[in-house]
Amino acid sequence: MTVNLEVAEGVGTLRLDRPPMNALNVATQDRLRELAEEATRRDDVRAVVIYGGEKVFAAGADIKEMQDMDHTAMVLRSRALQDSFTAVARIPKPVVAAVTGYALGGGCELALCADYRIAAEDAKLGQPEILLGLIPGAGGTQRLARLIGPSRAKDLIFTGRMVRADEALTLGLVDRVVPAAEVYEQAHAWATKLAQGPALALRAAKESVDTGLETDIETGLAVERNWFAGLFATEDRARGMRSFVEEGPGKAKFL
Repeated sequence: MTVNLEVAEGVGTLRLDRPPMNALNVATQDRLRELAEEATRRDDVRAVVIYGGEKVFAAGADIKEMQDMDHTAMVLRSRALQDSFTAVARIPKPVVAAVTGYALGGGCELALCADYRIAAEDAKLGQPEILLGLIPGAGGTQRLARLIGPSRAKDLIFTGRMVRADEALTLGLVDRVVPAAEVYEQAHAWATKLAQGPALALRAAKESVDTGLETDIETGLAVERNWFAGLFATEDRARGMRSFVEEGPGKAKFL
């Protein structure tokens, strides 16, 4: 399989496995969607790590496969391409990308689908589609602009240049830079900590933030308000408040 889902202690690792560069061909895209939907459904998956291995995250789409596609073929395929990445972005649980080596084109777009990105010191990220006479087609023009702002996104998309991890951190494209040998370990630790948290409240927080970014503030506030009130019906809320009153802050156990 080109993508695998491994689950341990509440954390599901979506592991890209298509050596040597994890090129995201059609089969890999479809498998990614399938496993993202499985991670969404499974109660034993409470947080997710996206990982491409020690050497590379994903170097982009399979250009050799795409070269043989004409306009009609891509019209038929482009929605499925976006849907595969959207399935990752809509996992209603905390998702962290563990970025090693190259995250280019579709690889960068996949990292953008995560809630948090931890990159190796020697990682390189970018949207080089313009160098092929194309634009990003798996969400890059939308998610990148929302994450780092339109001007910075246009710079990367217009030039197709790669950025090293330190610049990616300055741009806000990644959230933490660590030695390459520690990328997966730290990403898994981030996910493990959140996997022990209140699952429904985390889902509410993620949906409220994401919906707010996609709509006007009044709609976003309504989503937040409804989730906030709704969480008062949950056992996690009762447990969290009881623990706060009896033991002090930060001691509640939600599993």
